[in-house]
Amino acid sequence: MGIVPLAKALELAQEYDLDLVEVAANARPPVCKLMDYGKFKYESAMKAREARKNQAHTVIKEMKLRPKIDPHDYDTKKGHVVRFLKQGDKVKITIMFRGREQSRPELGYRLLQRLAEDVQDLGFVESNPKQDGRNMIMVLGPHKKKTEAMAEARQAQEARKADAKANPGKSQNAAEAEAPSEAPSEEPAEA
Repeated sequence: MGIVPLAKALELAQEYDLDLVEVAANARPPVCKLMDYGKFKYESAMKAREARKNQAHTVIKEMKLRPKIDPHDYDTKKGHVVRFLKQGDKVKITIMFRGREQSRPELGYRLLQRLAEDVQDLGFVESNPKQDGRNMIMVLGPHKKKTEAMAEARQAQEARKADAKANPGKSQNAAEAEAPSEAPSEEPAEA
C-alpha cells in the first residue's frame, strides 16, 4: 500500500478485521503488514521448530589408541572412526603412552599420520598431532556436515522402506533359492 500514516493503517486493519503487525522495525519507515497475528505467530513458531529440527549439534567422538596397537585392533578402531566421520561427527584421536613409550613420541605421530591417510576421503586433520603430557592428540573433522549426513541417512532409510514395500518377502525368497534343497536319500542309514 506504500507509506501510510499510522492512524490510517490502524483504521484499515480495523476495517478488514485484521491486525497491524510490524515486520521490520529497523527499517525507515518501519514495515508493517495487515494480517491475522495469531496465524503469524503460529507460522513463525513452525519455522523456528523446523530450523531447530534440521540443526545439528557438533559432537566430538573420542577414540583411544596405544602406540603398539595390533593390526586387527587398529582396523577395528579405524572402522569406528570411519563410522563417526560418515555420521558427520568430529573425532578426537588420543594415543596413550605408558612407561618408556613416552620417550618415543614418533611412534604415536606415525600412527596418527597413518590413520589420517586411511580416512582422508571421509575427513581431514582439523588439528595436527600434539603431545599433551602422556597423551598425543589429533582431531579429525568430517568433509560432510552433520545435516548432510543426517539427510543422506534419512534418504537411505526411506529407500530401504520403499524397496521393502515394493518387494515384500524378497529376502525370504532369495534365502530359499540359495539354500540347497534336501531330497530324502534312499540309502538306509547305518547304525
